[in-house]
Amino acid sequence: MTFAWYGHLKFKDYSWGKHLGLFAIIVISWGMAFFEYLFQVPANQSGFKDNGGLFNLVQLKTIQEAVSLTVFMIFTLVFFKTEKLGWNHLVGFSFIVAAVFIIFKK
Repeated sequence: MTFAWYGHLKFKDYSWGKHLGLFAIIVISWGMAFFEYLFQVPANQSGFKDNGGLFNLVQLKTIQEAVSLTVFMIFTLVFFKTEKLGWNHLVGFSFIVAAVFIIFKK
């Protein structure tokens, strides 16, 4: 979802994207999100405890958020060179990692 939600912010840097309207950007973003859903939905389906998987609903959501924030941090550093991650971002992300540990603690 990171590319679908934030990737369009870089379209203006390319000649083909300078004059795209909002509707075109939405359609492109939906297209990108569709491919993520092709992986996310089956993963949630097979990972859910009631379907024979290993995780309860809260754990699945926690995994999704941790992965999403990790991808977002990498995406930001690679594609948005002017954005800088500060110490407060790293501390906040550390708290999220600690939350993952606590949620998975038996």
